[in-house]
Amino acid sequence: MPGENLNDFLAFLSVARERSFTKAAAKLGVSQSALSQTIRQLEERLGLRLLTRTTRSVSPTEAGERLLQRIGPRLDEVRAEIEALSELREKPAGTIRITATDYAIEQALWPKLKAFLPQYPDIKVELSINYGLADIAAEQYDAGVRFGEQIAKDMISVRIGPDVRFAVVASPSYFATHASPETPQDLIGHRCINLRLPTRGGLYAWEFERDGHEVRVRVDGQLIVNSIFQVINAAVADFGIAHVPEPLAQPFLASGQLMRVLEDWCPPWPGYHLYYPSRRQSSPAFALLVDALRHRG
Repeated sequence: MPGENLNDFLAFLSVARERSFTKAAAKLGVSQSALSQTIRQLEERLGLRLLTRTTRSVSPTEAGERLLQRIGPRLDEVRAEIEALSELREKPAGTIRITATDYAIEQALWPKLKAFLPQYPDIKVELSINYGLADIAAEQYDAGVRFGEQIAKDMISVRIGPDVRFAVVASPSYFATHASPETPQDLIGHRCINLRLPTRGGLYAWEFERDGHEVRVRVDGQLIVNSIFQVINAAVADFGIAHVPEPLAQPFLASGQLMRVLEDWCPPWPGYHLYYPSRRQSSPAFALLVDALRHRG
């Protein structure tokens, strides 16, 4: 429609995708009242109700859903091309959004970002903690971080960390009153600390392998958490057996606060990889960040 403000449609897309005026306003850096007025004026100009509002939620109407599905991808392309114009600037610039677990951020991203960011003050990096294996395209992330075997085939992946072993650990006092498991299946009779994966709606199944034989075990216990740091802290506090990345457990093993079992069932797994859609327009800022994060070990 001639004369329409592109920003108004971008505001609508943000609200429709976030399903929240509050979250969308924070993301756009505007007040909630100003955003609400923008959407209301857009609806008036179009002569259509685009959003259904209740006291607890916001959802697209039939017209809003059509607009979201038809115009959303096109506006994303426009936004990507505009960001790509930073290629014409003397200094690389732009905002890069990455989703990862808190442990991946601490181990694979942050050590390199500390050196990278001061060199490029016009590049902004937003890190979002997520254990749910997010759909980065749908949730508008530029990239995500996962272990190598978890990456979809239609994604480009770049290794950013070494192979990782996991460790099965518990406190000495726990093993003083419980027999050490000899096989992964023995864990079923133990008190274990579970990790919930939000998008799958379930608990993480512990993975093992020996002599080419892979085993997944769904354990049980009194405590369920949603962060690997909570898992290791609970193990140290004698709440049961934990299954965690070896580097996370190492300081506690060295100090004697934890003991390790089933070590021969824990081979190295492909380490952390940065992944992003193959169709993503690679801006200079993004290319620089990928190169800085690349594992060269």
